[in-house]
Amino acid sequence: MKFPIVHLPFLPAAGMAIFPFVLVKYSWIKNDQQIINHELIHLRQQIELLIIPFYLIYILDYLINLVRYRNHDLAYRNIVFEKEAFSNDADYQYLKNRGFYSWMNYFKSH
Repeated sequence: MKFPIVHLPFLPAAGMAIFPFVLVKYSWIKNDQQIINHELIHLRQQIELLIIPFYLIYILDYLINLVRYRNHDLAYRNIVFEKEAFSNDADYQYLKNRGFYSWMNYFKSH
């Protein structure tokens, strides 16, 4: 499935996935295969959860992590969806071989 990549210079992060778009802060990121793959993993997660529940779980997990780690970067990097994306964004075959709800495996390492 193809998703539009949209350049938004005011974006607070280098990349972001908001179904059905991949948003990028810098136009050169459109050619960065690893960042795009990371965002495509998030789009797959969003599709699996029918979009809205993805955002609810994402925010809840972030808030729990923020209390746990008392640090934004640690809280963000320990969100289960981010763990899956960071662990697999360099594997360009990952989405072809990924199992359904694979992000749930990352709760184990919480």
